[in-house]
Amino acid sequence: MTNTDTPHRETVNETMRRRAFLQTATAAAVALAASGAGFRPAIAGSTNNGKDIAMSPGAFVYTELQISVPFDQVPWKRINISVQEQPGFLNKTWLSGLSNQSAGGIYAFDSIENAQKFVTGYFPAEAAAFGVAQTTRVFDAAAVREASMDIGSPHFGVPMAAKPGAFVYTEVQVDVPFDKAPWAERNPVLKQQKGLLAKTWLSGVNAHTIGGIDAFDTVENAIAFAVQDFPNTARKMNAAFYTRVFDADATSEASRAMNSPYYG
Repeated sequence: MTNTDTPHRETVNETMRRRAFLQTATAAAVALAASGAGFRPAIAGSTNNGKDIAMSPGAFVYTELQISVPFDQVPWKRINISVQEQPGFLNKTWLSGLSNQSAGGIYAFDSIENAQKFVTGYFPAEAAAFGVAQTTRVFDAAAVREASMDIGSPHFGVPMAAKPGAFVYTEVQVDVPFDKAPWAERNPVLKQQKGLLAKTWLSGVNAHTIGGIDAFDTVENAIAFAVQDFPNTARKMNAAFYTRVFDADATSEASRAMNSPYYG
């Protein structure tokens, strides 16, 4: 990095420090509100203010590039700086595909509008720079807040009990507004899933698909869920589905640099 890059990097780092502080404060209040959930311990003893509320996620974005590159060869440091500058960006958890070594992420944005700008502007340009096809999805974070807090989502301030070893992304091809989804019946079943640490529910913008980003303790337990258990759920819904398993260890450093809520 040249000397002329230093002031810019300091500005980016300062922005991330402010986001980390605000999200820590938000985490305390949100987790206290979820104290009846029982899946993860809550953080007590903090208050919210208007600025904290504004930092809560309004949307999630899922991305995946059609590449096959070991994650240590992905230029994540350069990409991190660019993504941090995008309007409304809050945090990102990098995703590295198990076996196929695709690269992508789950992002939190302050609003659906800024998430849509990201998937129609910045990210297609990034994919084009790699010369590869890409997948993006935008999800309504506000719609899934209660359901996600009930099952330990760190995106809404519930602390992680352990560092994740793997992530599973799921999406079912249905059209169900999330307030009609049976998450209250599904969550108790998921809480018994071997190795599940936390789940963030996902509700598709416009399409109303239902899915999630699930953190597991090990790759083995993540595979068992994606390959053996989840297909049974989709079968009961009589719907096509999409699953992906990602190696969380490979992306931990890059994700921490993007203020990922999964690594503390």
